[in-house]
Amino acid sequence: MLFGSSGIRRIFDEDLLKLSVSVGIAVAKNNKSVVVGRDARTTGNLLMQGFMAGAMYAGADVINGGIAPTPTVAYAAKTSDAGCCITASHNPEEYNGIKLINPDGSAFTKNQQKEIGDLLNDPDTSDWQLQGDVSVKDIISGHKKAILEKISIKSGTDMVVDCGGGAGCMITPGLLKEAGVKTNCINCHISGKFPRPSEPLEKNLHYIPAMIKKTKSAGAIIHDGDADRFMAFDEKGRYIGGDHMLMLFSEYLGAKRVVTTADASMAIEEIADVHRTPVGDSYVSEELLSWGDFGGEPSGSWLFPGHSLCPDGIYAAALFARIAAETNISEITDKMPDYPILRSSYVCENAKDILIKLGADIPTDGIRISDEDGWCLIRASGTEPKVRITAEGRTKQKAKEMEEKGKKILSSGK
Repeated sequence: MLFGSSGIRRIFDEDLLKLSVSVGIAVAKNNKSVVVGRDARTTGNLLMQGFMAGAMYAGADVINGGIAPTPTVAYAAKTSDAGCCITASHNPEEYNGIKLINPDGSAFTKNQQKEIGDLLNDPDTSDWQLQGDVSVKDIISGHKKAILEKISIKSGTDMVVDCGGGAGCMITPGLLKEAGVKTNCINCHISGKFPRPSEPLEKNLHYIPAMIKKTKSAGAIIHDGDADRFMAFDEKGRYIGGDHMLMLFSEYLGAKRVVTTADASMAIEEIADVHRTPVGDSYVSEELLSWGDFGGEPSGSWLFPGHSLCPDGIYAAALFARIAAETNISEITDKMPDYPILRSSYVCENAKDILIKLGADIPTDGIRISDEDGWCLIRASGTEPKVRITAEGRTKQKAKEMEEKGKKILSSGK
């Protein structure tokens, strides 16, 4: 399978480098102008050069945006035929990948992904006399300006900011400062090797609560490697889970129609009409093309369709800072329903084969079982050789019961 749940992603090697050229050629077959950017990984420049070479070889003009967050590349794609970000998002440094983006910010749909896969096998008919060209452009400023025009923040608010050494360093600290936020930054300098695990999980951010208390900040803003994800802490130094973040944004925005994923808490259904998709921001963005006021998934991807159909961690960071400047976040989240959710993962080299054996049409979509008081999702990771099990219940006992059902189903497929 060429595409996973969030683009092409795998451990960097010669095959991925060659693939970057081939994908560039395939994209240029139907798109004659492409914006390209990359995250901070040390292998990113090689892959970006490979993709750009392929795209120009096939006749496309390329805008090189340099190191930039995925949502920044997506916003810049508004004036081109397509966008491409070289990134493996929250994966460790040895991974890298290719995200393909439409002008409205949405990820390439399944049909578009299939088309790219088919084009990889087509005979090359490019004309050497019709090569494209490349230009270097600042794509950060336009994205920053668009967010600042939509979101104003009460001046003087203190906020801890942790970009994890990733592409978010290029925009979030500066944007917040321009908005009048006093930023207390950590890991806000570009680093090819991340100073902390890139995924914005609570276990990777043990130092944040002390920083919030020391600086008397209104909360903390956290990014992953390409800043398409955003997670946060409240003013008490408590990590805000993804399901509560989904509800926080939904309520603040007055969103009555919310698109989220199969692994999100059933609590969101108490405040909005909900359409669920398989796990992966590309599914959420595709659903938002036809329905919904707001979308997101509890892993930290938040989509604001009035702005862009790409998960935009920078927009989310500014919106969170605005909410934190107006109220105590903890007072809002403490009133939210909080059902026990258990998440676990198991290393399986043949994870996708196991899910197919269990009856899943698409391994990364997985199998979901549910009743009135709980549910369980068993799915193959789209980015790592793992099977993930997520279970929720109205009580801890029910959540554990659903998790055990998931483990038994997984064991039966091995």
